[in-house]
Amino acid sequence: MLADIKIVEICGIGPGPFCAMHLADLGAQVIAVERGEASSATGQSAAKNAMNRGKRSVIADLKTPEGRAAVLKLIESADALIEGMRPGVMERLGLGPEVLLARNPKLVYGRMTGWGQDGPLAKAAGHDNNYISLSGALYYCGTEGQAPSSPITMIGDIGGGALYLAVGLLAGILNARTTGKGTVVDAAIVDGSAHMMQLLMSMASRGAILEQRGKSMHDGSHFYATYRCADGHYISLGAMEPQFYALLLEKLDLSEDARFVRQWDTDRWSEQRAAFESIFGSRTRAQWCELFEGTDVCFAPVLSPRESSEHPHMTARDVYFRRDGMLQAHPAPRFDGQVLTPRATPTRGEHTEHVLAALDADSEGLWS
Repeated sequence: MLADIKIVEICGIGPGPFCAMHLADLGAQVIAVERGEASSATGQSAAKNAMNRGKRSVIADLKTPEGRAAVLKLIESADALIEGMRPGVMERLGLGPEVLLARNPKLVYGRMTGWGQDGPLAKAAGHDNNYISLSGALYYCGTEGQAPSSPITMIGDIGGGALYLAVGLLAGILNARTTGKGTVVDAAIVDGSAHMMQLLMSMASRGAILEQRGKSMHDGSHFYATYRCADGHYISLGAMEPQFYALLLEKLDLSEDARFVRQWDTDRWSEQRAAFESIFGSRTRAQWCELFEGTDVCFAPVLSPRESSEHPHMTARDVYFRRDGMLQAHPAPRFDGQVLTPRATPTRGEHTEHVLAALDADSEGLWS
């Protein structure tokens, strides 16, 4: 889908590499520039890194004139660059937006950070849970009286970071191809994770969600929650609509139980939730799957990635696969119903010799 898009990635951690992998999954040509020395802080090693699938891996030390010269040469024929350094680092390396856009005026310069390129916190360290805490996205991730639980990278690094950067890069590339002018994309996780809450804030404006934790459907109700089963596994419910809630009660033989007749009586949610905890704790996850799965109760078991890869629905859709000894997910979304097969994952530095030789020769085969 994106075969004519060329991207240079300055490798880092988290959302930047994921963004580049996602674009590579969709066909973009990505050259990943990895630092001169392997670093446990960035997850770099001689082994294959799943975040590098579909890319070509080149080792270059950006602290050396040779490494910087290689990047400057690479971006001359690129559509976009991705970097995830703290604000000011690329400028100090002599690879900031002004320098690169002078070399390639059509370049889209993608900057991935947690706090953004400006603001009081811009240069402070942080991680996914910090960014979504500040944006408000973590606030409802828990129940009343309990500390919010950080969802692992999903909301911040990936949702609010990598995917927003991907959209920004593609928008910038489309604009550059029309106008001939590149741009700088400032993708901050605090911005993206806040923007993702627009649906929630729309619901809040109608009174469907209250600021007090534990008093809204998502964090206080009995019908939209997760429950522990007899075997220690968990299941999830989302029976918010009246017809789905009625079906849930019917399958639990609770249709005539006065405790559950008033679904939206928030004063009784605590009592109803406690009753559901007892009920769902009486059977195993497999037993609840047998009763609910495939019905309109709005139900799913809480699975580990390995368990998910073995579930009949996920196998039917061919969501997961194994390669290089790693469980991986196929690219998403799908086009015309087809599952995209990602290109191979390189070893670290596998393409250094070929790419640098092509640069020296000014070869047209650099991106092939």
